[in-house]
Amino acid sequence: MQIDHLFIRVQPGGPEAELLREFGLSEGSGNVHPGQGTANRRFFFANAFIELLWIADEEEVRSAQTRPTMLYERLSAGDASPFGICFRPNAEFPTWDYKPAYLPAGMTIGIASDTPLTEPMWFYTSAGKAPELFEGERRQPLQHAAGLHRITGLRCTLPSTAAPSPAALASRIHFSEGDQHLLEISFDDETQGLTKDLRPSLPIILHY
Repeated sequence: MQIDHLFIRVQPGGPEAELLREFGLSEGSGNVHPGQGTANRRFFFANAFIELLWIADEEEVRSAQTRPTMLYERLSAGDASPFGICFRPNAEFPTWDYKPAYLPAGMTIGIASDTPLTEPMWFYTSAGKAPELFEGERRQPLQHAAGLHRITGLRCTLPSTAAPSPAALASRIHFSEGDQHLLEISFDDETQGLTKDLRPSLPIILHY
């Protein structure tokens, strides 16, 4: 499995994106998800992208179609993990098919079964591809003043001692226990030896 993208819960409108822009990341296109009730701002790298995700329409995100995803719980202020991690081109864990209205006909998202809210949301898309392979109107800015190119690792801190789910085990991501949810993202095998801590505005640390 390859990481396609990861999402981080943010405030409506994604004002936290300005921290990433000030750090030296180039912002790509954002979008809304009709029927799902969410919207995003995105930052693209050669092999994956970071999505800042928020609730744009509470009625839609709590609808019968979207409710099983638990996105309402994950994107509301609370104890749920504020992260989601999407893989491609397939999943090595049990999933159920999610078919939101904004997806093209015949396309589905596979969401991990039996995942506790204390863990990130695990899912996959068979249609995903590395942003460096995007063509035409899908092309995104991949050059960043901060000098970041590829996401090469993730470390996740969870405030829970529960046994990891099958999806967490299959993800091959390193987990540790701590007081708060935290996602540490490595770029380019951390060759610059530098770190950017974006807390408390964003629960992430960038290593590059």
